[in-house]
Amino acid sequence: MTGISEPLSAPLNIGFDYTRSLGTVHSRFATALRDGGIVGVRGSDGRVHVPPLEYDPDTAAPLDDFVEVGTQGTVVSWTWMPDPLPGQPLDRPFAWALVRLDGADTPMLHAVDVSGPEALSTGMRVQVRWAAERGNGIRDIACFEPVGHADVPQPVGGDPVTMVTTPVRLEYTHSASPEESRYLEGLAEGRLLGQRCPACSKVYIPPRGACPTDGVPTVEEVELPDTGIVTTFCIVNVPFLGQRIKPPYVGAYVLLDGADIAFLHLVLGCEASEVRMGMRVKASWKPRDQWGHTLENIDHFEPTGEPDAPFETYAHHL
Repeated sequence: MTGISEPLSAPLNIGFDYTRSLGTVHSRFATALRDGGIVGVRGSDGRVHVPPLEYDPDTAAPLDDFVEVGTQGTVVSWTWMPDPLPGQPLDRPFAWALVRLDGADTPMLHAVDVSGPEALSTGMRVQVRWAAERGNGIRDIACFEPVGHADVPQPVGGDPVTMVTTPVRLEYTHSASPEESRYLEGLAEGRLLGQRCPACSKVYIPPRGACPTDGVPTVEEVELPDTGIVTTFCIVNVPFLGQRIKPPYVGAYVLLDGADIAFLHLVLGCEASEVRMGMRVKASWKPRDQWGHTLENIDHFEPTGEPDAPFETYAHHL
């Protein structure tokens, strides 16, 4: 394929807030943190594990012998973080360290706030710096700091902490292959570009560098129309965080005319209950000034009103 000098790349940010129930053991740990204390659990060999484990690492038996430990401890090992990432405990350079709290036999991982790597050493004594707002599990510990003036948290109290919400974030740069780049450039021009396998003649969109059936390079570019058929579909009835369309609506696999692989998109323009396998659909493009290098240039597919395609024409594309 020709027409593009370098593969495209772009930053991708994926994130969601993960809410989980804690269970008996982790709830006890989170509740203690909220109230300004730390608890571990004693295993069958007598060791005190912090954070507490739900099951004994030697016998796999449930553990429930909780032990209060100190809020000071000793640095067992550490590494310097010169360029903190978004969402980490501190927004300035800090150390990640394994800290063994007084009364504990296993170390816990957390941040240590010091002026620089020269100010930290293995064996150094540190203490908890409590977060201003508590009730958020391990984040109730803002970080550790060198032992000095005791940080006495204000009591919070209340019902046990049984749920925590943890933000999950992944940020990276995705570099598209030359074939993907040409496909994305085509979308920016309002064109749907696939590739044909020279061995089996199957047409793939989005394109692939090699045919997954024959393993040979797919080098012939094929421009496809923006019409096709619904092969399989799902009616979305359950609302979720970040949803842009009010349920019910349909997510469907659309097989473009002339293609041999379907891709997932929205089907709108009719009642969700009217969508069916074999339905003929056509792309509804966004206004030209909203186009980019993305399949989202197509806002959705909608029925054309043509007769449904016979099942045998798409039976091998389900």
